[in-house]
Amino acid sequence: MILYVLKQNKNSKSKVFGKFFAFPVIEETVTLDGLAEHMSNHNTPYSKGAIMGMLTDMVTCIKELLLEGKNVKIADLAIFSLGIKNNGGAESADEFMVVKHIKGVKLRARATGELITKSLNLEASLKKASATTKPSTNGGGTSGGNSGDSTNQGSNSGGNSNTDPNTPTEDIPGEDRP
Repeated sequence: MILYVLKQNKNSKSKVFGKFFAFPVIEETVTLDGLAEHMSNHNTPYSKGAIMGMLTDMVTCIKELLLEGKNVKIADLAIFSLGIKNNGGAESADEFMVVKHIKGVKLRARATGELITKSLNLEASLKKASATTKPSTNGGGTSGGNSGDSTNQGSNSGGNSNTDPNTPTEDIPGEDRP
């Protein structure tokens, strides 16, 4: 179940000023250790430690391959790739300088297979978080009574545990983002 809160667009320059949009309430951020423990509970002969070792090595290897200029595809998860954060453009190819025109490199992940939006939309169920739903202080979580309307229509929202309706945390439809 994905809990959501409604936030009003407070940007008076926006095409969608004053409209309300749904944003997910993130209940918890699962660490690599937590993922290993979760996986070990799924009828596998591998211990949490063995799974943790494999996942840790996988992360290291993905980084290594990305830094070699390769993309890494994990079926039904994502295609990982690197992008370049540009810092303005050069007037000509001859004037281009890495130190001046590139801010850095960023990780990109594009969903594949079971995690593409179309698949998630079919499986996701949403429920409005009640006024008593509060993020936990340990990096995520909710407590209190959760009530509200549920729906089985999916949503392709990113995640942020900030539930302050005045704080923009997601791209809002109709807003141009770089």
